[in-house]
Amino acid sequence: MTKNKLETLVSKIFFSKRTLWISLFAVFTVIMAYFVTQLRVDASFEKNIPLKHEYMQTYLEYQEQFGGANRVLVALEDKSGNIFNTTFFEALNETTGRVAGISGVNQPQVESLFTPNIRYIEASEQGLEGGPVIPARFDGSERALNQVRENILKAGIVGRLVSNEFESAMVSAQLLSEYNPTGDEVTADDGDQMVQTDFVRVAHDLEQIRTDIEAKYPNVEVHIIGFSKMIGDVSDAAGGVIVFFLIALAITALLVYWYSRSLKLTLLPILTSIIAVVWQLGILTALGYGIDPMSILVPFLIFAIGVSHGVQMINGVQHNVAHGMKTYNAAIAACATLIVPGGVALISDTVGFLTLQLIEIDIIRELAVTASIGVAVLILTNLLLLPLLLSYTHFSDKFVQGVRKREQAREKWWKIIAGFARKPVSTIVIVVGLLLGIIGYWQSLNMKVGDLQAGAPTLRQDSTYNQDNKYITETYAIGTDVIYVLAKTKADGCTYFDIMNNIDQFQWEMNNVKGVQSTISLPQVAKVVNGMLSEGNLKWKILPKDEAVLVQSISRVETGTGLLNSNCSIMPVMVFLDDHKAETIERLVSAVKEFQQSIFEPKKEEVLTQIQPLIDEIDGANESVIISEVNDYLYSLSRGGELVLPSEPNSSEETDNSESEVSGDTSNDYPSVLSSKTGLGAEQANILLIKLNEQILDAGVLDLNFLLATGPVGVMAATNEAVSEAQIPMMIWVYLAVTLLCLISFRSVRGTICVILPLVVVSFLAQALMSWLNIGLTVATLPVIALGVGIGVDYGIYIFSRMVGFIRSGMSVADAYFETLKLTGNAVLFTGLTLAIGVSTWLMSDLQFQADMGIMLTFMFLVNMLGAIILLPALAALLYRR
Repeated sequence: MTKNKLETLVSKIFFSKRTLWISLFAVFTVIMAYFVTQLRVDASFEKNIPLKHEYMQTYLEYQEQFGGANRVLVALEDKSGNIFNTTFFEALNETTGRVAGISGVNQPQVESLFTPNIRYIEASEQGLEGGPVIPARFDGSERALNQVRENILKAGIVGRLVSNEFESAMVSAQLLSEYNPTGDEVTADDGDQMVQTDFVRVAHDLEQIRTDIEAKYPNVEVHIIGFSKMIGDVSDAAGGVIVFFLIALAITALLVYWYSRSLKLTLLPILTSIIAVVWQLGILTALGYGIDPMSILVPFLIFAIGVSHGVQMINGVQHNVAHGMKTYNAAIAACATLIVPGGVALISDTVGFLTLQLIEIDIIRELAVTASIGVAVLILTNLLLLPLLLSYTHFSDKFVQGVRKREQAREKWWKIIAGFARKPVSTIVIVVGLLLGIIGYWQSLNMKVGDLQAGAPTLRQDSTYNQDNKYITETYAIGTDVIYVLAKTKADGCTYFDIMNNIDQFQWEMNNVKGVQSTISLPQVAKVVNGMLSEGNLKWKILPKDEAVLVQSISRVETGTGLLNSNCSIMPVMVFLDDHKAETIERLVSAVKEFQQSIFEPKKEEVLTQIQPLIDEIDGANESVIISEVNDYLYSLSRGGELVLPSEPNSSEETDNSESEVSGDTSNDYPSVLSSKTGLGAEQANILLIKLNEQILDAGVLDLNFLLATGPVGVMAATNEAVSEAQIPMMIWVYLAVTLLCLISFRSVRGTICVILPLVVVSFLAQALMSWLNIGLTVATLPVIALGVGIGVDYGIYIFSRMVGFIRSGMSVADAYFETLKLTGNAVLFTGLTLAIGVSTWLMSDLQFQADMGIMLTFMFLVNMLGAIILLPALAALLYRR
């Protein structure tokens, strides 16, 4: 469509009925403003984890038995350095009761010196005896305190619930994702009574406990850590972004006024950008979404993007007015000129954001939805509403003359910059760009996945939370950085010496992994008890090989300890880490997988050896496919799957459409799948499966397997793997989407290369910057790369959409670029600065992840702008010879 036809179409559809359109925009804005009042903060735990990840399947299956990853630790420190005084125990007792009373706390799993599930065991003439660490008749007397001290030592909870130096004691609690507010036992029909746990409210309740206890007991200092507390602190600090918004708004207004020299032209793009934010939040609420601490910055990003596109529009109107057009016609011409490149740029942004949906973590997916909605509405507010409003403005002759003078004054600078499109400068620029790309790629290989700092990386290192975390990890042998590796075995597995010995060996291996602070397991307790039964003789502090003695050693260990389930088929090994840095988690996960492979591989080889003769006897069998399927089946069992039973005999003729009986979740209709994939008949598949299951049982494949993972670090390990796996596919899809839209817009492969290559260089440099600044690739920083590409392409689209027209009219690349700079160069430079300054205010945030996002986006906006101004014309000079 030619420019004149587009102007006619825009004028006929929109500007001839501009009052009607503006009224519709106003009505819709009022409706969206109402929905904004319904906006809620949504900070649920499940949104932060990749629920479909293998580790999270284990976590979800066993979280009710062994607790989830949402753990809270409340440590009370006695400032005198000794907890054995009446006042401290009063404070600890009160804290225990108040923590247990918080809505969403799993009360049976609350642990403290005052809870009945914390018991001691000792040997006596009658055998093993024990009881609660703090007896029911505890009166706080010196004698009672001495007895408690002895019981603490007997219970082996020093470093776990009592600090190593006895200067503090801890209350530990697990939080449920949802709970029954009536307090009654939940039945199958009570699903509608369940209430989602409000983790922000939990954090506020914990903070209130801190305030009250420290006020009532001046000699006690409270330290609190845990996911919910961290989320609460993040949510509270996120509220401070309104300050950044006001600062960014003020700075942006000053910059736009300096650029336009007109109050009207300053207010209108800011107004339409604010309207876009209102629409974004209103639509988000209407669709049933909330806003979380990570995506709370997105509306301010949308505001900055809106202003940047608004500047392009007012630049076009100013230019047209300066060249003799009336404001009404100038607005029509600017709208017709910019609606296609602006629309393509914003659609590119939207598609780029939507690629974040590839990451199976809800908090990132919701960020993608939030950002996509925001950018999409900018097409209406800043490419349609803004020119409609501009058409009502009037400019004085003095203002028009000022615009002309400023345009003429800039031409000398545009001539200098246009030199980047002439040889030999263009060649030098391309070589430098290539070198920067190579250096960036090389350095980006050092970028780590996961958190690179101890404590909560979302918060500043000097935050109260991270100081509390530092105190607890330094004074206890445990913390919230714990991973539960589940030893899955057969029923009553804890009564078999070989199984318990393997778990004990596994614990020893984990204890020797760098970064592991301490470990706890059932075999460890059994060895201690066995030593007690042998009059405390250290030589007998070993696992008894006699089954009866082994049973006696574990008989007093309750399921409430979290060390075993009711039938002893699952025995968690708790591994406490010094921190949750990416390298610490990677070392531990690798060690777990290596140990699991060491016990699984020999059994697998034994099964394959025994099953090989049967496979050889099957006529026409595709041996490699059968072996591959058997391997997959065996690996599924090693990861916690159950044996699959063969199909019923009477359904063998219709195996393809029947469902087999399946024990567990290993597969649905596995015999049919085996038959279809291998080409075996239904009967042959059943025979193979029966024989295979027999060999699996004989080889002991199901006797013991170590499953990853539950606990906070288990969640982090799954999240790190999900982020790592999603990074490259996400970037490929972002670039494919942007490339396709550029091809459609420019109808030129060369033009698309000119726009895309600078983006690729900047992407490598951004990842290199993350490596240099020690910023890990996390849930918070991964979207920044996509956001940077999606928004960064805008500069290139605005420049090349004008430039290609001049080139096709017969101009040289340098002349075409000079004419382009006269039209849009100032707006592109200003846009880059506006976006960068807007997000740079995030550096002042109390939240470290917001500051990291601010650094990354500021860098990407500025360098993408420079890439479009410098590298794009140099590439055009190479690809367009004339």
